Amino acid sequence: MNNFILTLFIIFLQIGLFSIGGGYAIIPLIQEQVVNTYHWLTIQEYTDVITISQMTPGPLVVNTASFVGIRLAGVGGAIAASIGSILSGTVFSIALYKFFKKYRNIDSVANVLKGLTASSVGLIASAASTIILIAIVGTSTFDLENFNLNVMAIILFITSLFLLRKHKLNPILVMVLTGIVGLFVY
Repeated sequence: MNNFILTLFIIFLQIGLFSIGGGYAIIPLIQEQVVNTYHWLTIQEYTDVITISQMTPGPLVVNTASFVGIRLAGVGGAIAASIGSILSGTVFSIALYKFFKKYRNIDSVANVLKGLTASSVGLIASAASTIILIAIVGTSTFDLENFNLNVMAIILFITSLFLLRKHKLNPILVMVLTGIVGLFVY
């Protein structure tokens, strides 16, 4: 068990090293490790973890690491995965802050920041499309053989989007309402 907890720590430490872009950008990285590479969770279990992580207070990355860790190795796994997910990012952030503070007036440094911003947008779009595909089609890839359109999920998505954008409803209220609908429909 201790070896597995150490493995969780190392995996989430590695994920933390590449967590440029924040919580939503890291979702595909965690999925790649815990679902695709190590098969510790199914895609549906991972989607449930992401959903719960978004609804609980705190950073998405730490919540996801905690829920994955506790699911796989109990409290020790949650602690190891959480510390691993934030340690490298914290050290990296402090080092980058000092570097960019010292060299912020150099054009090439500003261009690097612009490039990182663009890649973050791509990672966030990837995470969003993965979550939408899982909810609407039932898989994280667009595969015509396993295409199982969930009409109720589409209706809930469009209704939620409409309520959030057109009527500016509180997102928490929309989550509670769709959760209640999901309780009865699913």
